[in-house]
Amino acid sequence: MSKKFTVEEVAKHNQADDCWVIIHDKVYDVTKFLNDHPGGKKVLLKASGTDATKKFESFHSPSVLQKYGEKLLIGEIGTEEEEELQDSNPLTVGETFGDMVPYGDPMWYQDWYSPYYNETHRAVRKVVREFVDKEIMPFCHEWDEAKSLPREVFIKAAKAGILGAIVHKAPEEYYPYPLPAGISPKDFDAFHRVIVFDELSRCGSGGVTWALCGGLGIGLPPIMNFGSEYLQKKVVKDCLAGTKNICLCITEPSGGSDVAGLQTEARDAGDHYILNGEKKWITNGVYADYFTVACRTGEPGFNGISFLLVERSMPGVTTRQMNCSGVWPSGTAYVTFEDVKVPKENLIGKENRGFKYIMFNFNSERIGIVIQANRFARVCIEESLKYAHKRKTFGKRLIDHPVIRNKLAHMIRKCEATHAWLETLTYQTIKMPEELQPIRLGGPIALCKAQATRTMEFCAREAAQIFGGLAYTRGGQGEKIERLYREVRAYAIPGGSEEIMLDLGIRQSTKVGAFMGAKM
Repeated sequence: MSKKFTVEEVAKHNQADDCWVIIHDKVYDVTKFLNDHPGGKKVLLKASGTDATKKFESFHSPSVLQKYGEKLLIGEIGTEEEEELQDSNPLTVGETFGDMVPYGDPMWYQDWYSPYYNETHRAVRKVVREFVDKEIMPFCHEWDEAKSLPREVFIKAAKAGILGAIVHKAPEEYYPYPLPAGISPKDFDAFHRVIVFDELSRCGSGGVTWALCGGLGIGLPPIMNFGSEYLQKKVVKDCLAGTKNICLCITEPSGGSDVAGLQTEARDAGDHYILNGEKKWITNGVYADYFTVACRTGEPGFNGISFLLVERSMPGVTTRQMNCSGVWPSGTAYVTFEDVKVPKENLIGKENRGFKYIMFNFNSERIGIVIQANRFARVCIEESLKYAHKRKTFGKRLIDHPVIRNKLAHMIRKCEATHAWLETLTYQTIKMPEELQPIRLGGPIALCKAQATRTMEFCAREAAQIFGGLAYTRGGQGEKIERLYREVRAYAIPGGSEEIMLDLGIRQSTKVGAFMGAKM
């Protein structure tokens, strides 16, 4: 239990050698931080012994407290009696989780009933949130500007079980660390995975999220699902341990959604292939050790595509970082293969069956995009609600202006509708036979992907309007909004552009409906 102080007690600590401040009812001893404060120590001394919440919020992003607060925190304002009173809230029927900003978290976090989650899901939620709050959230802006993540972050995420959770269907012997909250792989279901992706995305950085799980989540499954035991032993454990990285190479300079038209070619040369071609916009390609490469080994069209595992150490493999609008730390690369000699033992699955493997991968990839995009929309809602309660214009808070409430209402209804659809689809992936899922779920997941990215775009725009100039400035209070606004296209295009998704959704759904006897 945190130590309790009264406002009067804090007021006594107002000197350079004994300086306390209150921020959000938390008490911080900033005496040793005075000389390190970027704004100079006089600013802190003026606020010493007082509640500095308003001044702090006027100039700082919440990530500042997440980065420095833990070392400076000594207690909180209040008494044990007040805490007991808060714990007996008459509106609470179960338990709450998080800051309880309305719609700032999924509804089941905020004491709403749900049929999908149990105590194991709550345990995973708690563990991943603690990890993100401590190890990721305070450093997102720093990593985004550096356009890279330190290697130790991957290893920390692996030890927390997060990397294993991203691709949770690996054979049990390949997990180097337990999954979050110690859940066994056989009990780790699709909703556990949703929670991990969702909680990671709370950081409000597509670049950080993609750096950790982008290449891993789509580059490793083809090996786990279709690769030989030799390839699995070679690759899986190191990738899940965070010591190696992998990426998926499908998109080319000549096209992305037209997978059947890809031009990278692997020529049969006896006991190996000679690989030539180029791949573009490859997530994690800059620092990947392994490349899961779609290439042409046979006839034109769908039936001539294979998957090869290419290793960075193979002569002829080169990568360069692309300058994109957003997701900077994700290592988006232009990859070139020039006469790369790839052993035939690096063939993933069967020759000329690669298109099937690509299609098998798409539903999972698109669900991952839905989770991330919709949480980013939710981040925009949470940040906007918090800001609207402290920012004043024309003599009143933003939240007291009907036009701002109208913006928030539309943001919320879109986000909650998308999340409900996501949960419905996730439930189907648990209950529906796996062999039916690519056919039955492909269309609805495609539509949901378009819905999620449109929602993200809408919420990022409206949040930027609420934040004004702060959303046009990298860093500071509008940091997350500025970044997410730049990253919208990185979600609306990869994994199937919105136009392709909307068309696919209708085409596939009508075909399935006709086959199931729809009277149209």
